[in-house]
Amino acid sequence: MATSDKVVETVIVGNYVEMETEGKPNDMKARFSKFLWHGGSAYDAWFSCASNQVAQVLLTLPYSFSQLGMLSGICFQLFYGLLGSWTAYLISVLYVEYRTRKEREKVEFRNHVIQWFEVLDGLLGKYWRNVGLAFNCTFLLFGSVIQLIACASNIYYINDNLDKRTWTYIFGACCATTVFIPSFHNYRMWSFLGLVMTTYTAWYLTIASLLHGQVEGVKHSGPAKIVLYFTGATNILYTFGGHAVTVEIMHAMWKPQKFKAIYLLATLYVLTLTLPSAAAVYWAFGDMLLNHSNAFALLPRSPSRDMAVILMLIHQFITFGFACTPLYFVWEKAIGMHECKSLCKRAAARLPVVIPIWFLAIIFPFFGPINSTVGSLLVSFTVYIIPALAHMFTFKSSAARENAVEQPPKFMGRWVGTYMMNSFVVVWVLIVGFGFGGWASVTNFVHQINTFGLFTKCYQCPPTMPPPLPHLNATAAPPPLHHPLNHTHSP
Repeated sequence: MATSDKVVETVIVGNYVEMETEGKPNDMKARFSKFLWHGGSAYDAWFSCASNQVAQVLLTLPYSFSQLGMLSGICFQLFYGLLGSWTAYLISVLYVEYRTRKEREKVEFRNHVIQWFEVLDGLLGKYWRNVGLAFNCTFLLFGSVIQLIACASNIYYINDNLDKRTWTYIFGACCATTVFIPSFHNYRMWSFLGLVMTTYTAWYLTIASLLHGQVEGVKHSGPAKIVLYFTGATNILYTFGGHAVTVEIMHAMWKPQKFKAIYLLATLYVLTLTLPSAAAVYWAFGDMLLNHSNAFALLPRSPSRDMAVILMLIHQFITFGFACTPLYFVWEKAIGMHECKSLCKRAAARLPVVIPIWFLAIIFPFFGPINSTVGSLLVSFTVYIIPALAHMFTFKSSAARENAVEQPPKFMGRWVGTYMMNSFVVVWVLIVGFGFGGWASVTNFVHQINTFGLFTKCYQCPPTMPPPLPHLNATAAPPPLHHPLNHTHSP
């Protein structure tokens, strides 16, 4: 038994080489570059998971608490955090199973990044591949759109000389530079910095809200409407559904089999950021958050807030890369450029992927509501229902269960307990996440369109102050009014 385990370990470790030269660096410059650039350890995977999971949704969770109420907000965070960790574990098991089978067949992945749809194809066939590819790509597409919307929404709070739509144009061009980052193997420095940035922002929100205190006449009426309740719940579903890139992160590891508990540990850390910040902001501002989906909108401007905004902007650039890189891989494979070793050629080939993302961010700039809609319609299937069903069907035969590379944990009841847990995930997310959540989120999203319109110039910006009326006596005319946030909702 020990011998066979050793053989399996040797097989599934693989040898990852992605657009880099083999061999050890022989000078200080090359070693320093490798230290910052080439990450494949379990720590790198943890930083990537934690950094990618929280992202801009940290700013919309207080908005969700205003829809759900304090108790439901906390309970849903804990519940979906555990549920998300479980399905991330399932994805990791299926990846290891697929890669082990392929490498036993002498298939190499030296210049090829394995993706989720390929795992489904190898284990369950073409139909599963097509469904997984459609949901995953659509989710990642809108995930990238959300990052651009978040960039424009945030920068507006420290520089309102330009409207949010113009800022979207600018940040779309900036985020397009992610085409030069080859793979998740090269996110070591960025994922570390990203987590530092969100940690600062979360604790800034917490401390600033507590110091600010409750606004006069604060009300905490949530949950008040069933539509808002399920909209908030699906935003939290989206929060802990960031593992659409799990396979790519695993493939970037030197030893992918060490991934098992990484996502759970990342989730536990993320909860130490999301729970205090969302609770504190909701405590301070209450129902005001129902009309301010970005938590920055209610906190007074200060150097600390400006720093948090800037750090979140940088982090959203990083998260844009996280969401978009798998799309780059799919596009490269479709046009036959994935195994090209020229970084510049691959970067040029990736640019068409950014254009539809840019365009969609300008059409639907609804920061907050779009998170819930994406969560209910796409995340529910991509990272909850499909992985649970795929695990059940992959190991439905007794032979497949006996020969599985990784057996289910004993504390889960082995195969029977795992099957029951997977069934619960499918039923719960299908009914609550996709069913009720989809209805509520789409209803709220349509309301935003009817209220603000498509291509809105400045979503949820303060209204324009009316100009002073002309006066016959210029010397007696009052001085012109000036408002620091002078923008309108209409394009």
